[in-house]
Amino acid sequence: MTEKVLTVVFDGKVLRPDTPIELEPNTRYRITIQEALPARQEGSDAWSTLESLTGTVEAPRDWAHEHDHYLNGAPYT
Repeated sequence: MTEKVLTVVFDGKVLRPDTPIELEPNTRYRITIQEALPARQEGSDAWSTLESLTGTVEAPRDWAHEHDHYLNGAPYT
C-alpha cells in the first residue's frame, strides 16, 4: 500500500484535508496524527524560522558538540 501524507485541519469534530484526496469509500484506513510545523510566513528570515523550530527536534544533549559523530560516525571527541 502506498503511504500518503496529508495536511488536515481539525474543526472540533472532523478532520478536513487541505487538498482533495483519492481514497476508496467505505474502506478502513489507519492514520497517524502529528502536529504540522507552522507555515512559513512571507518575509520571515532564517533566524525567525530557526527560532520557531526551537524545541521541536528530539536529539542527544551533546548533539552540537558531537555532530561529526552523529552525522558521519566519527569517534567521540
